[in-house]
Amino acid sequence: MIETLENFANHYNFFITIFLMISGLFIVIARGNLIKKLIGLSLFQTSVYLLYLTPAKILNATAPIYDKQYSTYSNPLPHVLMLTAIVVGVATFALGLALVVRIKEAYGTIEEDEIFAKDPEAE
Repeated sequence: MIETLENFANHYNFFITIFLMISGLFIVIARGNLIKKLIGLSLFQTSVYLLYLTPAKILNATAPIYDKQYSTYSNPLPHVLMLTAIVVGVATFALGLALVVRIKEAYGTIEEDEIFAKDPEAE
């Protein structure tokens, strides 16, 4: 029992990642409001950042700059990739919000069911 609790305590980042991933997916599937769907996608994307960055952290390691007092180095590639993903995610979120504004102007609502009801080509 104690070993299980220690194992849980050592891997709490993965449980947080799984919780965020499931929460984001649920919001995207269960909600009809387009803004809520975008927030769910953003939450899901945050969980992916955590999924990639959690194993990338090495204890007692330094940046890959040669120094005689360090023998363990950390790989900066996952951090660089996630920084790029954050920038792309912000741009995608901004584009999604712009599309929601245009949909609101065209249909007068941002609820998915009402948009499908008003769109004659949906049937």
